[in-house]
Amino acid sequence: MQKTRIHLIRHGEVESAHRYNGHRDVALTARGVDQYHQLKPRLDPDAIGACYTSDLTRTVRGGEILAPYLGVEPLKVPELRELNCGAWQGLTLAEIQANRPEEWAARLADLVNFRAPGGESLADLAARVLPAISEIVARHRGEEVLVVAHGGVNRVILMDAIGAPLASMFGIEQSYCCLNVIDYFADGNSVVQLANG
Repeated sequence: MQKTRIHLIRHGEVESAHRYNGHRDVALTARGVDQYHQLKPRLDPDAIGACYTSDLTRTVRGGEILAPYLGVEPLKVPELRELNCGAWQGLTLAEIQANRPEEWAARLADLVNFRAPGGESLADLAARVLPAISEIVARHRGEEVLVVAHGGVNRVILMDAIGAPLASMFGIEQSYCCLNVIDYFADGNSVVQLANG
């Protein structure tokens, strides 16, 4: 049966690694850049025919490193941006828990629908990301594609692929520059072949 294979990776290590970065355009560390280069041998230039990234620097840089190796042009898809964390962006978990305890309690009470002030909920993120992935899959029927995205975005995609609820998304780790492989079949079914590899 015809399938589209998505090689879904998270961006490399960033400078403000322990903060809610969201839409902030944070830079990669030197290690983060190196992680992209180390990923090359795991990607087959003869098989992968397209590359998509979010429009944030930490994924765009990955496209700039990996797409030439694959012999393709990287394309930016703004819908693949990380969750907009609103007023939480730039803060650490400890800062949020200490200074915004009511908001943190509200998040714990409803992980999927909670929005930090000025931000998105996980439900909002899924509503933005999943149509973009569906469009990529439809555009590349029978092909293999590289997608460079973010921890939250990847978890949303993985949860959808296995039919799991969004509330369970943090049960899957997404390490810097990890590789996930998802097969999407023409009948609408999908199979996760690799997660956080």
